[in-house]
Amino acid sequence: MHGLDLNFLKLDFFSILDIMLVALLLYQLYNLIRGTIAANIFIGLAIIFLLYYVVDALHMKLLTLILGKFVDVGIIAIIVVFQPEIRRFLLLVGRNASLQRNRAWWRYLLGKNEVEKDNYTRIKPIIDACKTMKQSRTGALIVFVKDYDEQFYQNSCEVMEAKISRRLLESIFQKTSPLHDGAVVISGNKIKSASCILPLTENTNLPSQFGLRHRAGIGVTENNDATALIVSEETGEISYAKQGKVKMNISFAELEKLLNKDF
Repeated sequence: MHGLDLNFLKLDFFSILDIMLVALLLYQLYNLIRGTIAANIFIGLAIIFLLYYVVDALHMKLLTLILGKFVDVGIIAIIVVFQPEIRRFLLLVGRNASLQRNRAWWRYLLGKNEVEKDNYTRIKPIIDACKTMKQSRTGALIVFVKDYDEQFYQNSCEVMEAKISRRLLESIFQKTSPLHDGAVVISGNKIKSASCILPLTENTNLPSQFGLRHRAGIGVTENNDATALIVSEETGEISYAKQGKVKMNISFAELEKLLNKDF
């Protein structure tokens, strides 16, 4: 009687690293689809795949043939169904890599103090405008993007190409302004467009008090390399959305840190 071959249980360093990387990848994918309709779709696909292997083992030819058609196009179906989540994942990877590289480069050339000083000059008008809008309870949605996608934003926006200023932001979001209903998109040192209609998030686990403004702010950060600042019209509360997650009721000191980091 031959002994059992237990060689498959022997793990070297790279095998352990492989397992850890796969676990990390699955965890990141879980975070991307958690709380969205994609989670239910994933469960449905997993059930179909599991059922296929069960009926195949039981030699149920008709069901095996039918389910086999789904399995044959499994990869293509996953790419089509999870296109937004795959896009978000690739943006997450690319954004983290590019941000770290750009930060190191500019800090090396200009020094940390110069970079922070330049950032503060850009974000001060935004923070001052938020202070005024919070006090007057003026609803606002400001989206910050690193690379301005003209095709995505300009189809539903009014193009501005204006310098960032407190008074301009306040005037845009005044209720009597024809541009107040929608989002302002900022890229670099310019207000690129206003009155933008953005896609809403599919996250079903958001607080019930979140209206269209909050859902649009979260939605644009799910599928794009963007962050969003939301001022509530009902409470004046300031929220900050990034990668589909939202921080509520943040202070101006925290807002300055977030903008200094992401903008």
